[in-house]
Amino acid sequence: MAKKQKGTPRTTLEEVNESLSTAAQRIEANKKYIYYALIAIAAIVLLVMGYIYGIRNPNLQKAKDGIGKADMTYMQGDTTNALKEYEKVFDSYSNKPAERAAFNSAIILYQQGKNKEAAQYLEKYESNGKMVGPASQSLLGDCYVNMKQYDKAIVCYDKAVKLSNENVFFTPTFMIKKANVLHAQGKYSDEAAIYQNIKDNYMQYTQAYQFNVDKYLERAKALSEKK
Repeated sequence: MAKKQKGTPRTTLEEVNESLSTAAQRIEANKKYIYYALIAIAAIVLLVMGYIYGIRNPNLQKAKDGIGKADMTYMQGDTTNALKEYEKVFDSYSNKPAERAAFNSAIILYQQGKNKEAAQYLEKYESNGKMVGPASQSLLGDCYVNMKQYDKAIVCYDKAVKLSNENVFFTPTFMIKKANVLHAQGKYSDEAAIYQNIKDNYMQYTQAYQFNVDKYLERAKALSEKK
């Protein structure tokens, strides 16, 4: 067998064999640590699975059952007990049904004239849905209006407009609410700008709901000129 000459380049196969041998030695040397790491990973997986099937899913079903019961009570006209049942779901769980319980609680409290309590629920409620999201922000704005916290109300109506994504039948409703607040604050030029926007971009709304946008636009312009 011919001897390798000094300085002969190593073949790729030799390099691969050496790499594999080194890797095997490292694995053998760290076998204990690898074993412990695998145990730790398995324990985390078991904890996650235990949470999903042992806690989250059962709680989700319980919250859904609680919401269903509260909905039935509400539909029967018993708003007092419906409110208690919604609040119980919200206080007991932290999931989507509990969020809806917060929104429904706020609706009942608002209807009862309890604006501060309703606002507290709505401030905890988060939804980016195209219908429920804007509705919740609009209701929160209404609560602030009743509490004469006009700047906060405007912020809520702006959020409602953004979430409604230029829906021709929802967006102008929130814009009009904002315009009413601006009118109460004496900001007539800003109010006029909103009505002009509605006139230019939401004629479907004005026709469907027979909203006389020109009447309010001219009023806002006239008051703005007097200032």
